[in-house]
Amino acid sequence: MFAGVDWSMELMLQCITYMYRYSTETTHNFESTLDWLHEHACSRQYGLGTKIPWDQQYLIESLSDSTIYMAYYTVCHLLQGGVLDGSQPAKYGIRPEQLTTAVWNYVFFGGTPPQDSGIPEEALQDLRREFLYWYPLDLRVSGKDLVPNHLTYFLYNHVAIWPKPTREESTTDNRCWWPKAVRSNGHLLLNSEKMSKSTGNFLTMVQAVERFSADGTRLALADAGDTQEDANFVFSMADAGLLRLYSQIEWTKEMMDVKGTLRNSPQSDYTYLDRVFESEINNAIKLTNQSYSHMLFREAMKAGFYDLQSARDRYRDLTVVGGGMNWDLVNKFIKVQALLLAPICPHTCEQIWELIEETGSIMQARWPALLGDGTVNEVAIEAVHHLIKVTHEFRVRLKKMLEMKAKSATFKKPSYGIVYVAQRYPDWQVVILKMLRSLYDEENNSLPPNDEILGHLKNEESLKKVFKKVMPFVQHIKRMLPEGRASALEEVTRFNEKEVLENFSTYIVRALELEEVWIEDVEKSTDKKIKEDCIPGKPMSVFVSEPQKPFCKVTASNPQVGSGYFSYPMTVYDGDTVARVIDRIKRRAGVAGSLPVTLWMHKDPEVSTRRIPSLDYQQNLCEVPQSDVFSLKEDKLRIGSKIVGDQLLYTVPLSET
Repeated sequence: MFAGVDWSMELMLQCITYMYRYSTETTHNFESTLDWLHEHACSRQYGLGTKIPWDQQYLIESLSDSTIYMAYYTVCHLLQGGVLDGSQPAKYGIRPEQLTTAVWNYVFFGGTPPQDSGIPEEALQDLRREFLYWYPLDLRVSGKDLVPNHLTYFLYNHVAIWPKPTREESTTDNRCWWPKAVRSNGHLLLNSEKMSKSTGNFLTMVQAVERFSADGTRLALADAGDTQEDANFVFSMADAGLLRLYSQIEWTKEMMDVKGTLRNSPQSDYTYLDRVFESEINNAIKLTNQSYSHMLFREAMKAGFYDLQSARDRYRDLTVVGGGMNWDLVNKFIKVQALLLAPICPHTCEQIWELIEETGSIMQARWPALLGDGTVNEVAIEAVHHLIKVTHEFRVRLKKMLEMKAKSATFKKPSYGIVYVAQRYPDWQVVILKMLRSLYDEENNSLPPNDEILGHLKNEESLKKVFKKVMPFVQHIKRMLPEGRASALEEVTRFNEKEVLENFSTYIVRALELEEVWIEDVEKSTDKKIKEDCIPGKPMSVFVSEPQKPFCKVTASNPQVGSGYFSYPMTVYDGDTVARVIDRIKRRAGVAGSLPVTLWMHKDPEVSTRRIPSLDYQQNLCEVPQSDVFSLKEDKLRIGSKIVGDQLLYTVPLSET
């Protein structure tokens, strides 16, 4: 078609590079089409179409004749009066025969309005103004099967009719008129099979809405797939998505009912977990915005709905032992989630918007602003994700152990756990990590094939004694890449792993349903295999039936009259923090996780325990600071240098019970 035209191939490649293509597959399809389409005939002798001006016996080939109709759309309302067939008079009463080549040249290219067209200059200027307002084309969306034909002609004709201007050209509007973006998509499968009326695997839009609701259908379509791969609308996924939307509405109602009982701290008083959750919300806002901008609706749902809900669940579970969720942050989460989801599920989000008593419609609300200072603490998020992941691994390991040994007559169910943590990799693994860092492809977040990696490592002298372990370690690092990216290749974790596990040891204890868990450096282990297998980011756990630290037995008593809390025997271990002892008391006494507990000790343990109880119990007690640590010295339980005795006391705010 464009054979012999010197500019066509060069300008077409420039056009493809200039516009946004959304996927590499679209780029490759366009480039491969250019290699063979340049000889395609531009005319035919039969069918509907426009006759070639210089030879009326031929018609312009249909694809060549219909691929700049969007330029006509910019002015059609002024020519057709809003009626498709043009049967009604338009604003200026312009007739088809008046639309000469000179008129279209002015509308599309500017210059001086033609004087001999019979069209008023005001009308011509209005046509030109409309074209300038709407063009160039921002986005063209079509099926992937049209890239080798219709969409390529669409680009060819734009390049031929509107050459890219240069800085030297003196035009009234020196913008580039080429399309700004082309988005090609795959076809739609239904339950992983091609839709077909003959087989019955078919679903109309009306049927989908009746079965899954409008929002449920929209969510399932958004989650069906992006890019050029065929999207897959799956009934089970649509049902699950609909249930999630319902659960979000019900959870919002529940939060509105109990908001008065939740902690309500301003941003200046946020806890560590509050700030992590705030970072997760900010991260969701950023990623969802990026995904919507690139028309990646599945990714938008992943970041703004599914992943953000998982972040909320983590926040809820982890704060059980730390005073509960913060209403200030929960309210922000509900609002942000509704705004992120509104483009896909507007009806559900409108209902949630009303539930949280926001004014106006969510359709008029602005895109959510980033919370706080807008930062995303990736290291803190990574640390919390790591905590959740390893706790799950510990739980799976403990379950397998119980299943394997439960039938043994001598087996005692473990009540304690020891988690060994490595601060750095062994020397031979450091050698491998250095090599992998040199081979790492940051853009694709990938490493070369194993054969290539092995070729680089096989001559390393320091690896010969452990060569059987080399490739398993490489595979372990590769598995960590998708989540950790380049940080998976570092010799230490980006966060202090031992500190994180120690700070949340009470969460691990509750998750594993154990009496106590201790976090230790791997050097303290006497097990050779544990020392070999334990590396940064991969702690090892051991479960035992006997305590691994010195301890003493005390009684935890509640002195509040009519509180409903009683006295319980409990164990305090050498090195226990006050927070760990309080969590043990809360579990034993059944105190709600969000209720604060204050720990007390007798000023004089020898005398106070022999006194008659008094309503003014605090006169003989002193509060134990949260920062204190218990120790066992000379078989006596102490806080600092003070002897605790055999009784601790705890109080709970009765007004909140």
